[in-house]
Amino acid sequence: MIKQLPNFFTLLNLFFGCLAIASGLQSGLIVAARPEGTLYVDVPEEIWMVSLFIGLAGVVDFLDGFLARALGADSAMGKQLDSLADLVSFGVAPALLVYHFLRLSWAQHPSAMELNAVLLWPAFLLPLAAAWRLARFNLAPASQHVFTGLPVPAAGLFVASLPLVYWNVQTAWVISLLLNSYFLYAIVGSLSLLMVSRVPLLTLKFSSLSWAANRPRYLLIALSIVSVLLVQWLALPLIIILYVILSLLFKKQLV
Repeated sequence: MIKQLPNFFTLLNLFFGCLAIASGLQSGLIVAARPEGTLYVDVPEEIWMVSLFIGLAGVVDFLDGFLARALGADSAMGKQLDSLADLVSFGVAPALLVYHFLRLSWAQHPSAMELNAVLLWPAFLLPLAAAWRLARFNLAPASQHVFTGLPVPAAGLFVASLPLVYWNVQTAWVISLLLNSYFLYAIVGSLSLLMVSRVPLLTLKFSSLSWAANRPRYLLIALSIVSVLLVQWLALPLIIILYVILSLLFKKQLV
C-alpha cells in the first residue's frame, strides 16, 4: 500500500488543478465607468486562487516524484498518471489565466465591446504544447541530468506567477507589459515553443554534491535567492527565465 503513496500525491496534483480551473471559470472581468468618462477594467482579485492552486499542484508534483524515488515506487502507471495530472494543472489551468489577461488587455481598447473571441484563442496553445511535450516525455527513456524541452510544470508556474506580479509589483512598466496583448502572445508563444523544442534543459536532481557536476544547479539556487531578495515578487517568473538561460549556457555540460 505504501508503494501507492506517490500516486496519491499525483492525484492530489490533479485535484488542485481542477480547483484552479474551477476558480478561473468563476472569475470574470470587472468593467466600470469612471466619473470622468474613462473606462476602468480589472480582474477580480479572487483569480489569485488560480495561482494558489497551481502552486500547490507544483508542490505535490515535486513530492510525488521525490516519494517515488525514495520508496523505489517508480512505475509505468505512475508516469502516465503524472503526465495526465500535469496537463490539467500546468497546461489547462494556466491557459485560463492567460485567457483572462488577454480579455483584460483587449478590453482597454475603444472597440472592446466588439471584441472577437478569436483574439483570446492563442491562450490555449499552452495546453496543446503541454500535451505534445508530455506525450513525448512518456515515450522517452528517463534521464537523470537533462530534460528535452521546458518541463510543463515550469511553464505552468511561470504563468501562475503573473497575477501575483500584477497585484504586488507597483511598477508602471511591469503593469503595462502585463496589460499588453502582444506581450502576452509572446509569453504564450515562447513557452509553447520551449515545451515542444528539443533544447536540453537541466534537471534539479543531484547525483552528488560536487561543484563541478552541479555548477548550473548551484548557480540557479544562488541567483534565485538573490532575485527574491532584490526584486521580490518579480523573482517568481525571473527564476524560470534564469533556469532556461543557465541550461543554455551549460548546454555542453548537460549533453
